[in-house]
Order: sequence, then C-alpha cells, then structure tokens
Amino acid sequence: MIQAENLTKVYRIPEKDPGVAGAFKALFRPRFQSKTAVKDVTFTIEPGEIVGYIGVNGAGKSTTIKMLTGILTPTGGRVSVLGRDPHRERVANARDIGVVFGQRTQLWWDLALIESLTMVGRIYEVPDARFKQLIAEFSETLDLKELLKIPIRNMSLGQKMRAELAATLIHEPRIVYLDEPTIGLDLLVKERIREFIKRVNQEKGTTVVLTTHDLGDIEELCKRVLIIDNGVLIYDGLLDTIKQRFGKYREIIFETAADLNGLVVPEGAELLEKSERRLALRFDRTQTSASRVSASVMSQIEVIDLSLKEPDLSLVVKQIYRGGLKEATSDEIESAPVAVVPV
Repeated sequence: MIQAENLTKVYRIPEKDPGVAGAFKALFRPRFQSKTAVKDVTFTIEPGEIVGYIGVNGAGKSTTIKMLTGILTPTGGRVSVLGRDPHRERVANARDIGVVFGQRTQLWWDLALIESLTMVGRIYEVPDARFKQLIAEFSETLDLKELLKIPIRNMSLGQKMRAELAATLIHEPRIVYLDEPTIGLDLLVKERIREFIKRVNQEKGTTVVLTTHDLGDIEELCKRVLIIDNGVLIYDGLLDTIKQRFGKYREIIFETAADLNGLVVPEGAELLEKSERRLALRFDRTQTSASRVSASVMSQIEVIDLSLKEPDLSLVVKQIYRGGLKEATSDEIESAPVAVVPV
C-alpha cells in the first residue's frame, strides 16, 4: 500500500544578517543552511493496517506525511503509494487518500457543514445517491445530525474535528493520514473519534497512518508503531514488543481485610506503598510473575481485591528516547521480532 525507501528530506533555510544591509546582502549573495528533517527512512505499510507514527516535535513526522501525500518532494530516496509517485501523480493520488491535519481545516469557515461536505463531494465526483448514504452514516457514527446546518466558525473544536473526519472520508479513500486528529479534545470526543476510526478500518479495510502525541490514541488503535527521532527511524515493530522489552516492571495493588503488620514482601518484588488496608508492589516480570507475587501475599493475609497495572506507554517511549535501544544487547536485537534501526 505504502512503500518508502531511504526517504530523505533536506530543507535549505536562508540565512541573513540583521538590518537593511543584511537584507541587501542576502538579496545579491544569498546564504543557506541545510537542515535534514528526514534521513534514510524505510518502511512498508500493508493494506488495512493502522500504524502509529510517533515522535517528538520536530522529529520529522509531518514532513514524512507531506512526502507521502505529495505535498513535498523528497530530496533523496523514493516513495510509492498505491504504486504511484505521490508528487508526480498528485491528482490520481489525491483521489485515493484522505488527510486530516489537526491544526488546519479543509472546510469553508462561513458555510454550513452540509454545504462544505457537498462541495467536497462534488470535487471528488461522489455520486448523489452514495453521497446521501454517507451523510446519513456519518450523521449517526459521528453525531453530526445537529451540526449539518451550522457554519464551521460556530462549532467547538471537537465538533470541527468530527466534521473534518466526515470531509476526509466522504470520497471513501483507501488510505487516510491522520496528523494529530485528537489534539486539544476532551475525553468523550476522543473516544468517539477513536471508535469511528476503528469502524472505518474494520468495515471498509481503510489503511490508516496516525501521527499523534496522545499515546492513548496509539494504545487504542495501533498494533504496530514507527518511532522517529531527529529524522531517523529508530523503531518499526509491534507495540506489544516494545512494552514487553522496555516495560518489564508491573505493579500489583492489593486491598486487604486486615492490617499488614508482619507481612513479608515476596521475592522479586519491591514495596511501593503500604497503608492500613492497601498494599502496592512492583515486580520485574523477567524475574517473577503476577501469580507468584499474589499467591505469596494471599498466603500471608486475606485479600479482598487486587488489580494489575500494565506498563505505561509514555514511560516506555521516554526510555527509548533516552537511548533504550542503544542499551539493548546485540542478542536482544537479533532475537526480537522487530526491526530496529541503530542511531
């Protein structure tokens, strides 16, 4: 579906001295500084995948998406989307893709939503009968029924984002790029948008590339992630794999029927919290297991309830950015079912 090979983008940034003299000098003797935004990025995305593209601000996420959509031309390497060069065949490519940029809109500010959607439908030559079916479908799944007659400028941020998704999918694209689709939204709106993305992927087989700072989006939607840092792809693999490799510590919390005096902390676990009727332990899953820790505690005291806390993805990603991949041994890298790009 999407294939990037040694994809590179270098920006030439003009430099000039301050003041009028600097402006004249730059006019006749311009100087430029080269800034590499993306360097030798290689990956393949199969039909029907939802892939998360993670990176801090300035890592190269949006630049990559712009090259995949044909907005930018790569400085080096090649990219193929549905067998096409997205920049050279921009019109044909645009018919098969949809794009949502969280900070930009494709809707007309002063028009009612239904008028904007009608305009987009005409641009993509969506048949009238199919257009009406899709409007009815989006009205239900995205809760747009009450918004269709409201101008975009009068909508809240969450309402605008739901409208953007409808406009992006009105021509039923085969690939959708979502760049920060839930930025600034409240939890209920985020949940609705996540469920909608899942539904479109499952029912229509739409391929989704999701870039976001909200790791909740990644955990809810993606099985596979790409992690980019300073323009270099440092990880391409399953989300569960990085959680297992870098998130080896888990927490288990017990609610007890009696006080905890005299309790011996199980082997392989460490004490995080201990109060009158509550016990929190952390254990290394490579050294012991949740069942062993809980069995040891329950053999000593009556337990009313317990809960197991999985590794937090945000902490895992921080470990990777701090050099966690560099610290992995060569044996770990060779045995792990992922692609790791050394940095």
